[in-house]
Amino acid sequence: MKSKSIGFIGGGRITRIFLQGLSNNNALPETIHVFEPNGETLEALQADFPSATAAGTAAQAAAQEIVFIAVHPPVVMETMQTIKDAITEDTVVISLAPKITLKKMASSLPSKKLARMIPNATSYINEGYNPIAFAPGFGKKEKKQVLKFLKKLGKTFETEEAKLESYAIVSAMLPTYFWFQWRAMHDVALQTGLSEKEANKAIKASLQKGIELYYKSGLTPAEVMDLIPVKPIGEHETEITEIYQTKLMGLFEKIKP
Repeated sequence: MKSKSIGFIGGGRITRIFLQGLSNNNALPETIHVFEPNGETLEALQADFPSATAAGTAAQAAAQEIVFIAVHPPVVMETMQTIKDAITEDTVVISLAPKITLKKMASSLPSKKLARMIPNATSYINEGYNPIAFAPGFGKKEKKQVLKFLKKLGKTFETEEAKLESYAIVSAMLPTYFWFQWRAMHDVALQTGLSEKEANKAIKASLQKGIELYYKSGLTPAEVMDLIPVKPIGEHETEITEIYQTKLMGLFEKIKP
């Protein structure tokens, strides 16, 4: 699969994540074409991945064996119109955006090998949790090959298309709900006397083991939370929970088909 040529329509964050994950595994294809209209973004990407060739048009990037549509949902349909003539029945086209369904993709593109994937940023370190849904016309042999290639990024698994937007909310975007809190705890650790190294080690270990305790102890969530009697921000739990409910369910309504 390494010899396959790939194209990216869009050269932003997710393209960088993919290329870094593949590079970590020495799995970058011999031919990589990226169409990115923002010159600074493209220049930064090529500085880190010199083997990525700048495509002059989206159609040029789409004239590869595997094509990733790495643009935001509002411009996915427009993008597909610009590349449809470069796509053949045998082109593997994988959209990385929520909302735009396989049925809509099929209405614009001639390929029978269509798929949608919701990638996770942890693919950057080959620890992704990446659900993918395939169109009905996607052959079993080709599907197996694509999965083998994408598993270089981490756990990649087939799921129902209807669940992709849920995975976008509860998996792909999940780290952003917590990263800033971890950073805040890091600052507290330094202010209370720990060194940089000690702070990193303590927070990382506590988070990892806390997750294992929650999911592996056999206790109910309430029983786990009762193991620590002092809850310094307990009075704000209801407010924080309401923020999750309001913001995330509101976003889900916007991104679902």
